[in-house]
Amino acid sequence: MKILVLTWEFPPRIVGGIARHVAELYPEIVNLGHEVHLITVEFGAAPMYEVVDGVKVHRVSVAASNDFFHWIVNLNDSMGNHGAKLMLEEGGFDLIHAHDWLVGDAAISLKHNFKVPLIATIHATEFGRYNGLYNNEHYYICGKERLLAYNAWRVIVCTDYMRREVARALHSSWDKVDVIYNGIRAEKKQHQTDFDFWNFRRYFASDRETIVYYVGRMTHEKGVAVLINAAPKVAAAMGGDVKFVIIGGGNTDNLQRQAWDLGVWDKFYFTGFMSDETLDKFQTVADCAVFPSLYEPFGIVALESFAARVPVVVSDTGGLPEVVQHTKTGIVTYTGNANSLAWGILEVLKNPGYKQWLVDNAYQDLAQRFQWKDLAQQTVSVYNRVLQEKSQTAW
Repeated sequence: MKILVLTWEFPPRIVGGIARHVAELYPEIVNLGHEVHLITVEFGAAPMYEVVDGVKVHRVSVAASNDFFHWIVNLNDSMGNHGAKLMLEEGGFDLIHAHDWLVGDAAISLKHNFKVPLIATIHATEFGRYNGLYNNEHYYICGKERLLAYNAWRVIVCTDYMRREVARALHSSWDKVDVIYNGIRAEKKQHQTDFDFWNFRRYFASDRETIVYYVGRMTHEKGVAVLINAAPKVAAAMGGDVKFVIIGGGNTDNLQRQAWDLGVWDKFYFTGFMSDETLDKFQTVADCAVFPSLYEPFGIVALESFAARVPVVVSDTGGLPEVVQHTKTGIVTYTGNANSLAWGILEVLKNPGYKQWLVDNAYQDLAQRFQWKDLAQQTVSVYNRVLQEKSQTAW
């Protein structure tokens, strides 16, 4: 079959988890014998057209905009125009697959104009991010999400938790939503050995300090403040021999001030952005990964830590308890509870044998539940269902 994919991010443009999702899913769908055209946004020196792992990538320019929402309008204009051009010139597209509300207007327009079924993957919802809708911006985005879900023949989400959230927040009927997990190419997370282990490690911590880290966006929903609140208890239990490394771009002034006020400033290192190559090395020297999210539809960072063979401690929000099996592939703690989070971290740091057991189980779980080739087959099954239903339907 021939599929048109719309996504507002695709490598090298990486904003959140969507970029990695689409970059790893669609090559596997191509490997199954299907043709994929993907429309995304221009970025830096990336070509306007190229073939990446078999996926035909089309990048479009976006007109100058006054603000983010104006930019989204211009983005959809560009995507819609280029998508229409492709459909007219190439022809034969069987499906449109849109990723999140940001490309929804273009996807819906193409669906109606060319009478091609639309599938939507909802990666997160505005309702979920803020635990409700509290201003006009929230209502606007939620309205766009509902419109996309309504126009989609099928909706795909990444966890059972998200299936319930989409049903509640976007008013999608339960039987319209399919759950397909996110995945990871575990082989890409090479366990680095060709570097000076101790000299590299000393960039982050002293030889006697164990390393606990967080990697991700510096937003409220990621719960980094909870980790900082847990730090004094962990540091005391470890006799001060622990270093918390906070990795990711964004403004960390409030977080750094919080660490100072709690008297654990010297136990933290805020690195800012870290390249994938450096992160691969860093995970080799780290002792524990912590993801204390307040909202998390899935938590692909946990899979990345599984692949890097680093034990994980997470909160029990959203889809994280589906990804991390408590006391088997990691430790799951109470969301927003610093004492619970400290307990989970100490369970890992103080029990080396248990820590290794969790790591081994987590790595095995990647092959059993999170391989992209299996997830691609599940996605194609959804595509086939839609085409079969369409063949029996008068548009």
